[in-house]
Amino acid sequence: MNDKIAAPQSELPGAELDTALLRPDFLWGVSTSSYQIEGAAHEDGRGLSIWDVFCRQKGRIANGDTGDIACDHYHRYAEDIALMRDMGVRAYRFSTAWPRLLPRGRGAANEQGFAFYDRLIDRLLEARIEPWLCLYHWDLPQSLDDLGGWTNRDIAGWFADYAALVAQRYGDRVKHFATFNEPSVSTLFGYALGWNAPGIADKSSYYKAAHHLNLAHGAAVDAIRDLRPSALIGAIHNRQPVLPESGKPENAHAAALLDAHWNLLFPEPQSFAAYPALIAHEMEPSQKAGDMARICRRLDWFGVNHYSPIYARADAASQLGFAWGKPPASAQQTGAGWSIHPDAFRDVLIAAWRRYGLPIYVTENGSGGNDAPDATGAIADKARIDYLRAYTHAMGEAIRAGADIRGYFVWSLLDNFEWGAGFTNRFGLVHVDFKTLRRTPKASARWYAGLIRPTRKD
Repeated sequence: MNDKIAAPQSELPGAELDTALLRPDFLWGVSTSSYQIEGAAHEDGRGLSIWDVFCRQKGRIANGDTGDIACDHYHRYAEDIALMRDMGVRAYRFSTAWPRLLPRGRGAANEQGFAFYDRLIDRLLEARIEPWLCLYHWDLPQSLDDLGGWTNRDIAGWFADYAALVAQRYGDRVKHFATFNEPSVSTLFGYALGWNAPGIADKSSYYKAAHHLNLAHGAAVDAIRDLRPSALIGAIHNRQPVLPESGKPENAHAAALLDAHWNLLFPEPQSFAAYPALIAHEMEPSQKAGDMARICRRLDWFGVNHYSPIYARADAASQLGFAWGKPPASAQQTGAGWSIHPDAFRDVLIAAWRRYGLPIYVTENGSGGNDAPDATGAIADKARIDYLRAYTHAMGEAIRAGADIRGYFVWSLLDNFEWGAGFTNRFGLVHVDFKTLRRTPKASARWYAGLIRPTRKD
């Protein structure tokens, strides 16, 4: 069951987006990812992912939460599409689960898994919602991790084979494909810092993983174009200004290093066939002749995920030369503890457009907190509305400055499994009761519906 999305709430303080700035075909959407919402982790032939294993390691995830059930989107996708339709969104960005389609990461395909995404895509199209398909949102098949995962150069070929299967099956209905979501997070947190699956903290493994992921990107672009020449292909990157925690000179250098790892390590070689200068020497041992040409491939759009600035400080004990810093005590923060700085969002969008020269889609932006129903069952998440209002207004300022921005996707449609935070951090426009799985649109869902409605031409 879910509640219909009622008329939008009116008049809250703050600047509104001038929708006259938007293109007639501007896309309003929502984003999710497979492991965070699907559940059905042990059903219909799905193989294990690295997150299935990581979640069962003591102390890794808040409250010992797992994605075994998550939002049960696998069984409730029709209900979730109805929520999107009621909200008026025109596009849904989701990821396919590699281990659901190829339980061992390669070899025999799982028809039951492929059939699930057939049903999802067909139902989206019936609702007049464009499916945007991301090939990788961190859930690597455990069988491939057993072979070295992203530290094994052969994974570029394995990923290309997976991309080819997906493009062949769905490319008649899906026009927009993303190779990777936030590769800086999956590699830095997964292989250097040990915070995310597979939980490795080794400098050498990290640089190998990063280079091989870039090779996989290029190989996947080629595989999709060979099968679906009209496909529109992009990649999705974190773009967040990195600021020093304090004015110490060593913290400024730490911020420059984190910027190279966080913002540049993937889009620079993918667009310009070169690694960022500060860490290029670290990447050399993994490279072979011709690699940079294999990585750098023509793309059709550039995905920007942005939430807030991030902060760095020097740390002599860190193998990478920096540690995560804290925002200023005076900074306004979301319920998740991330600083609120819409001007940074505006500047990021302008800079990405000028640097990469591709149409920009905001593929993630949103605000986390601890939303809970009140005594009447309503979820009045005013803080999220204020955040989204400020950030969409900032997007409008970037468009006014000349940035070619063609769409905006809120993270996320649903409260979901938020990685190390488990179910404690809620980003959804729709509240999920994780005991009953009941969906309840929040006030922000009604606000977003109101923002979208005047811009729809159909």
